[in-house]
Amino acid sequence: MTFEEKKERVEGFRPIDDVFFEVLADDREVCQEILRTILEDKALIVEEVIVQRSLKNIYGRSVRLDALCILGDGAKCNIEVQRAHSDDHLKRARFNAASIVTKNTEPGERFENVPRVIIVYISERDFLGYGQTIYHIDKVIRENGEPIDDGLQEVFVNTCIDDGTEIADLMRCFMQQEVHNPRFPKLSSRVHYLKEQEGGVSAMCEIMEKYMEEAKAAGIKEGKEAGIKEGKAAGIKEGKAAGIKEGKAAGIKEGKAAGIKEGEAVAVRQAIRRMIKKGFDRQTILDLGYTESEYEEAREFMSESV
Repeated sequence: MTFEEKKERVEGFRPIDDVFFEVLADDREVCQEILRTILEDKALIVEEVIVQRSLKNIYGRSVRLDALCILGDGAKCNIEVQRAHSDDHLKRARFNAASIVTKNTEPGERFENVPRVIIVYISERDFLGYGQTIYHIDKVIRENGEPIDDGLQEVFVNTCIDDGTEIADLMRCFMQQEVHNPRFPKLSSRVHYLKEQEGGVSAMCEIMEKYMEEAKAAGIKEGKEAGIKEGKAAGIKEGKAAGIKEGKAAGIKEGKAAGIKEGEAVAVRQAIRRMIKKGFDRQTILDLGYTESEYEEAREFMSESV
């Protein structure tokens, strides 16, 4: 694949897209610029960033942490980007916070040494629905309204409400394919590098390939499981209805065939669905050999499941 062809594959990505953000966030100064803006602390220092595929990632694949930042004061801050509309965002944030505490606390550790955790959750929609660009969710004593600091800070930001602030300006950048904003020079430079320079474009293509392989493998696995289940159910049902040995054999055979066929269709839908959620555009998916009808079926399936 030529450099120009690689550039075409990545040109449609934006910072809000999961695949792109993982590579984008693998830069300490970019994450520092983002957090200084959202947390409104120009003195904030990011010491280290650990992304999902980093060798330093101790969380495995079961916990999805887009960018875990280690701050200068020792706090752990996870930056999460989420485009999904049907997820339970609040519980996802709580789960990630609990996972960070668990992995960074030894058994028997004094609770006063439990690390401070900050969750910065960037979503495409205003899922809380109160018309704000940013929400700070705090714990308070119900009886008197006094705030309680238990070491967990949760900040939810969205890209669709523009209140004219610097934070809203940053969120606009997250929705753009090209970022040229003097307010955010580190972010602008990093996006340019990943879209226009060979090292960045190659890094993006490598991550895309890995995600496509995972999506296909997961789709095949789910398709096989669905096919086996469907085949067994159809075979048993038809076999019982026939009531004779030949009927059972024929029913099982036809049921398995129908199940395998359905399983293959499920595998295709799941693979396409996963790639769409990761931010792959329509043409990239079609270039992988999927048909228009398979793409549309997967989109329709996603719409029905929302």
